[in-house]
Amino acid sequence: MRHNVKGRKLGRTTEHRQAMFRNQLASLVESGRIRTTLMKAKELRPIAEKIVTKGKRGTVDARRQVRRWISERTLVKKLFDEVAPRFQERNGGYLRILKLGPRPGDGAEMAFLEFVDYQLAGTEKKGKGAKGETPVKGKGKAAEGDEAEAAEKPAKKAAKPAAKAPTKAPTKPTGKGKGPTKPPAAAKKRSTPRKAGGE
Repeated sequence: MRHNVKGRKLGRTTEHRQAMFRNQLASLVESGRIRTTLMKAKELRPIAEKIVTKGKRGTVDARRQVRRWISERTLVKKLFDEVAPRFQERNGGYLRILKLGPRPGDGAEMAFLEFVDYQLAGTEKKGKGAKGETPVKGKGKAAEGDEAEAAEKPAKKAAKPAAKAPTKAPTKPTGKGKGPTKPPAAAKKRSTPRKAGGE
């Protein structure tokens, strides 16, 4: 019987598979989300969650254990200082897998592996400040200044087309000033062909 054998080989040797997971972990900590095959994402998620748990401990020993998987010091620092503190109140389940469907080339199932608090750039809720408070119009000097600027902008936009209108008026050529409108006589084509004698 094959005792103590678990996990997928993913068509790689042990060294190759672990090196691939190290690269993926570095990309995951750096960007917060990676796109990979579904099988790789399922194998990588337990490793990544254990690393985040060690990051929550914050000890020197935990940093040394994380360095076995992530070699770059800047990414280890980011994990301990930025990523792990976001999950202090959460007991596991730091990552999620979003299925994307088959890949066009070979039909492999693709997926996103991302942190549960990951947000795309530009998708944050609008109208909220840094503390989550919604700004109230009409209160304070800043609100009064914003209203004054908003009232001035339509007036400026209405004035610009009126100023440009006279300059774009079409003018008809009168034939005076810039020269004759008819082509010169020298530019006319000859109606009779030249003779071969050189005349």
